[in-house]
Amino acid sequence: MTHKNALFSLLTVLLLLGGCSTTRGVNDQVQEYNDPKDPIESFNRTMWDFNYDVLDVYILRPTAVAYTNYMPQFARTGLLNMARNLEEPSNSLNNLLQGKVDGTFISLGRFLLNSTVGVLGLIDVASELGIDPQEEEFGEVLGKWGVDTGPYLMLPAWGPTDIRSGVGDIVDTSYSPLDSLNFYASLFRTGIKVLEARAAVIAQEQQLNSSADPYSFVKSAYFQNLEFKVKDGKVEVSEEEKALDEDIDAFLEDL
Repeated sequence: MTHKNALFSLLTVLLLLGGCSTTRGVNDQVQEYNDPKDPIESFNRTMWDFNYDVLDVYILRPTAVAYTNYMPQFARTGLLNMARNLEEPSNSLNNLLQGKVDGTFISLGRFLLNSTVGVLGLIDVASELGIDPQEEEFGEVLGKWGVDTGPYLMLPAWGPTDIRSGVGDIVDTSYSPLDSLNFYASLFRTGIKVLEARAAVIAQEQQLNSSADPYSFVKSAYFQNLEFKVKDGKVEVSEEEKALDEDIDAFLEDL
């Protein structure tokens, strides 16, 4: 499940990798949508195409390629470590809200160690010492408390999300020190994470594009990811979702 979790994390950041050439064929043929999780699928598919045909082609992918080609690896690693370190306090509180006391103190310890010895998080000293991240989001907390995801949304320049996750993202950014960042610092932190995630899937684009219906592929993986996180890896896959697992497994083989 570790590898599948890695895939889901990457797919979540295919946020601007909206449609692909095969998606339009599906849109032309499908007249009605009946997925209860996706009540506005027609709108979502339009946003999916816009994200890919415009935002990804002209902005995100070229920027990610330039970033990886010209930014030294040590600098990339340091910036990503710093961005992730700022999330450790929210990881700590979200662990606590789920009764995961060990995760609470591990996340807090990682933040203190990396922020001091690790020079404001540039160096992930904690991981080098075997103290692995215990990432938790407030959306997961809501899921653990029994709150449903609500409808699926494909938003322009944001990508796949749902009502529960959207609320969770807002709450997560209200925790210190993220709440102390100004607009430009927040944008920079988010941009680093998006660029790294987009760069990570460049080599796997063909597998996604060759899927029978990439939109459904990503949507299925997205909801499996949410369930995976809430249930700590104990995911029950529906028959419809199993039909997409071959595509997902093929994608995983190249990660």
